[in-house]
Amino acid sequence: MGFTLTGHIRIVNDPLDLVPLLITFNDPDFKLVYSQLTKNWMTEEELSKEADSEKVRECIILLKKGNLIEEKWRMPKPGGKPAMEFKTTYSKFRANFQCPMDDLGDIIHISVSNNGDLRNKADEIIKDVRAGNNSVNDIGRKYGISPVFVKGLAKRIPNLEVKGQGLIFVEKPE
Repeated sequence: MGFTLTGHIRIVNDPLDLVPLLITFNDPDFKLVYSQLTKNWMTEEELSKEADSEKVRECIILLKKGNLIEEKWRMPKPGGKPAMEFKTTYSKFRANFQCPMDDLGDIIHISVSNNGDLRNKADEIIKDVRAGNNSVNDIGRKYGISPVFVKGLAKRIPNLEVKGQGLIFVEKPE
C-alpha cells in the first residue's frame, strides 16, 4: 500500500500535549510503530512483526492517550475473530502555545528522561491517587514539584489521566 496521509494537522494548544509526542519520537521502537501507522491500518499483531510486542502495546496506549491514532475493527475472514487496527490521525504538527521556560524544561525532562528518580516519583503519585489524594496541586506540594510536572508525569503513566485539576485512573486497554 502507498503512503497515504490525511493532511490533518495536530494543533497543540497545551504544552503538556507534547509529552506523548516527545516520548514517541525519543524511543526508536515507538518511532517505528508510529511510522508504520502513518502508512497503513495495522493491528497489534502486524506491528509486533516489526517491533517487540510489549513495546507495540505501550506505544499504542501512549498514542491513544495523546489522541494521535484512530482505531477501528477489522472484519475477519470467515471463521476468524475481528481485530482492532490502528492508523495515525495527523500528518502535520503546529504548536500554538506560550508557557514559562521552567514548565517547558519540566515537560521535555519528563518526556525524554528515563532516570530512576522519575520512575520513583511516578510510583509515589500512583500510590497517592490510589489512597484518594488525586489533587494535582496537593500532590505537587507534597513532593515539591510544579502542577505541570505532576500533569506531565500523569501523561507518561499508562492508566492515569488528568481531569481538570485532578488525577483519575482509567481502565487499562486490553
